[in-house]
Amino acid sequence: MGQLIKESQVVNTIFEADYINLATASSLTQFNKGGLSKIGTFLKIQWRVINALFAKSYDLCYLSFTTKGLGFYKDLLIVGTLKLFGKDVIYHLHNKGVHSNSGNKLNVLCYRFAFSKAKVILLSPYLFQDIAEYVKEEQVFYCANGIPDTENKLISKKPDKSSPCKILFLSNMMVEKGVFVLLEACRLLKDRGARFECHFVGDWLDVSELDFQNKVTLYGLDDFVYAHGKKYGEKKEYFLDSSDVFVLPTYYHNECFPLVLLEAMKHELPIISTPEGGIRDIIVENETGFVVPQKDASALADKLEVLMKAPNLCSKLGRAGRKRFESLYTLDSFEKNIVKILRTSTQEN
Repeated sequence: MGQLIKESQVVNTIFEADYINLATASSLTQFNKGGLSKIGTFLKIQWRVINALFAKSYDLCYLSFTTKGLGFYKDLLIVGTLKLFGKDVIYHLHNKGVHSNSGNKLNVLCYRFAFSKAKVILLSPYLFQDIAEYVKEEQVFYCANGIPDTENKLISKKPDKSSPCKILFLSNMMVEKGVFVLLEACRLLKDRGARFECHFVGDWLDVSELDFQNKVTLYGLDDFVYAHGKKYGEKKEYFLDSSDVFVLPTYYHNECFPLVLLEAMKHELPIISTPEGGIRDIIVENETGFVVPQKDASALADKLEVLMKAPNLCSKLGRAGRKRFESLYTLDSFEKNIVKILRTSTQEN
């Protein structure tokens, strides 16, 4: 989302903005890991921040703030520099963990320092409880994520009872993303005699390809479940276009507002997911999809079976999801919302 803001003509026409990339990790596996190279990268980032603050008087400093782990302490040093220069700060939180990370006095003091007099952008009201101990509601703005719409007009999916239902999981292959929960649900569906294909698309992380395939074989799902590894661009679009249902049974502790759900809605897919983070803001129950309890393979299988038995309902939910995407979750909507928030914040200062 930070890259979208940096590249946004709308944002950069209205605001004179300078950008500094605060990332010291280049991949998910490097997050929350130390190392001399990362320390060196951070020192260079800090030097760029200090030089920028000396060179120009900024009305507002926008920061995509990491809420826990080593990234939190790294960002806290940046925040300290901004406050030392007397700058007003607004945080855009794309992660959570403040509440769970407040178990010791040092972190409590750090959070109080970071959030004192700062404004906060959250992706969903469901995420406010994570920072409620340190932030008043009047300090908070809400701005849902948005993604670019497709340039080509989508062809509405037609219900087809003659073909197996195609289920899509598109995310990193992680235990907490619900990979094995979905496999268990597939096992239940197979035992019920359901006709389906379940396609897993994503990079192998703490779920290895070998462990996954062993589980598939153990459950007797070799003719039902297929793993394709990570896919990008047109190859990823193919799976979204050719699927009937999108499933993300996540219980990932850092899940806030998954962009992949917006992609599924853009492609007219009904969604089945869980109440993690702000997902309940994205899915309208019984209108664009279903929210099921976390780690509950039986409940997941039940909802999948409902959609398999009613292709017309599947198509109806998908169309409603597409309309909801067009109304709330396009890049245009995001740009309008973020501009409004930044304008309000600079005027208040």
